[in-house]
Amino acid sequence: MSKLFFLLSLLTFSQAVAEAEVSFETNETGKLRIMLDGQHFADYVFQDPTIPRPYFAAVHAPSGVQVTRNHPPDLAKDVADHPLFHPGIWLSFGILSDLDYWRNAARVEHVDFPEPPASSDEGGVFTSRFRYLDQNDLAKVVCEELFQCRILPRPTGTLIIWDSTFSSEREFTFGDQEEMGLGIRLATPLRSEPQARGEIPPGTGTILDAEGRKNGAEVWGHTAPWCDFSGTFDGKPVGATLFCHPNNFRPSWFHARDYGLLVANPFGRKAFHQGEVSNVVVKPGEKFHLRYGILLHSDAAPDLDAAYQDYIKLAASEQ
Repeated sequence: MSKLFFLLSLLTFSQAVAEAEVSFETNETGKLRIMLDGQHFADYVFQDPTIPRPYFAAVHAPSGVQVTRNHPPDLAKDVADHPLFHPGIWLSFGILSDLDYWRNAARVEHVDFPEPPASSDEGGVFTSRFRYLDQNDLAKVVCEELFQCRILPRPTGTLIIWDSTFSSEREFTFGDQEEMGLGIRLATPLRSEPQARGEIPPGTGTILDAEGRKNGAEVWGHTAPWCDFSGTFDGKPVGATLFCHPNNFRPSWFHARDYGLLVANPFGRKAFHQGEVSNVVVKPGEKFHLRYGILLHSDAAPDLDAAYQDYIKLAASEQ
């Protein structure tokens, strides 16, 4: 493909955005309901008495099919492991200054919305601020996170642009573990397990990364610009793609599991058998950025390379 043809294709892709309105409802305490053309897209839960960290739940593809596992899991329909660790889509860390936020041992406290939810011609945006508290001393703040989220209707689906900035007046350290980074737990029918689980039918899904590797055995522990997890739900094609921004401090390894888990993890170097233990130290006053995209799609064969380039272009407009 010539460079000119590729650029023209990308331009056509970027211009072919269906008009759809993103709006927000704040009727429930601790929860932001996100609507797309009046239909439920997702819930952003920033305060939860059971799960002490923020997350997205009940996330839907443009077709209206729910892409994330039911939260809480439906014991009659769902593979129900880790019901409180895998609520939908989340960013968390099993080792942050020797504290465990992934398994809910330590608390992430919501502070405020410096940029309240707002709609625009392009989509919707909000900014949320959090404090990471020491599980041994709740008066001690380990670091703060400023999370900016943009929700944009795109030709291939609905795109969440994720931009988190971490900082503190004291030094903090991201450790080395599988359970680190941006995760999504897929709806049970989308898992890539070929076997049934009791009365639960086999999964319909496939994990596929940008290098052509498939399913957990091939994808786990490898880096790629993007990784997709998709299948059919009630006969409808549906899936989610994690996009890794090229300006992150290093590429993300994918913690991919056929039971329906996909995590982009830039921290677990030793955990993924890629070298020595990684301890990422953030000095006082420094800002540490993590940037990702999540595409929720309803196409049987979406052009994910073009969608990734579209994400990079849109993410650059935030700077």
